Amino acid sequence: MLNLFSKLLDRLSEFLAPRKGLLPLTGILLIVLNFLLNVLVPSGWLAQTNLFLHLGIILAIFGIMLAWAL
Repeated sequence: MLNLFSKLLDRLSEFLAPRKGLLPLTGILLIVLNFLLNVLVPSGWLAQTNLFLHLGIILAIFGIMLAWAL
């Protein structure tokens, strides 16, 4: 199991190394999607919980930290 996780992490780092802005850009798109959901469907469960907002912020911060490390 640990060997599988190690291989997955190696492949992920090789994929993201030349694409440093992919994770922050995806996070920003999730934040914009959350804004659009709040405007278009304000009574829905996704709009009330701000799920995409929280995921977008976490993903963008993680992407910036990962890009800085790579």
